[in-house]
Amino acid sequence: MKRRNVASLIGTLAVLGTVLAPGGVASAATAPEKYATHDSAAAVLRAAGINWTSSGGCSDRIVKTCTSFEGINKATVNGIIDFKNLSKCAITITGGTEVGHAAGPESHANGYKVDIKPTTCVDTWIVKNMTKGSNRGSDPRWVSAVGDEYVKESSPSHWDITYKVGCLVAGLCF
Repeated sequence: MKRRNVASLIGTLAVLGTVLAPGGVASAATAPEKYATHDSAAAVLRAAGINWTSSGGCSDRIVKTCTSFEGINKATVNGIIDFKNLSKCAITITGGTEVGHAAGPESHANGYKVDIKPTTCVDTWIVKNMTKGSNRGSDPRWVSAVGDEYVKESSPSHWDITYKVGCLVAGLCF
């Protein structure tokens, strides 16, 4: 191989090394792909048989009583779809990217989280198929094989799910 080709290959690998973490997973240096509108994410969720509800009956991101998917990460949508398919549970999302949730890098506002309604099916599947982690405050926490977090919050009772990686191929995250 010519010296120029080797230098080019090394340069390419160096760039890829800053974009990909070990195992080929996107690193924090790359911005996650997002759904620009509520309607675009809602169409994907609806097609997967996932329902959602809001106390305000709305989807406006800047209204606390709405449930919005505007700006939600595609990996988060893929993750909740894969969770539904693997668990065979009915899923109802009760929280998305709307205001009113705690701030942080992996927050609802930044598209990493959804809240879902607890059911016997959901509760049982998480407890049987996830690894029990340390509590987040007083709330019990379970972790998937790739580090996605499922926290059972109270007041009101719901699962607060953080898709740090999300499931890009059905069945590979759990």
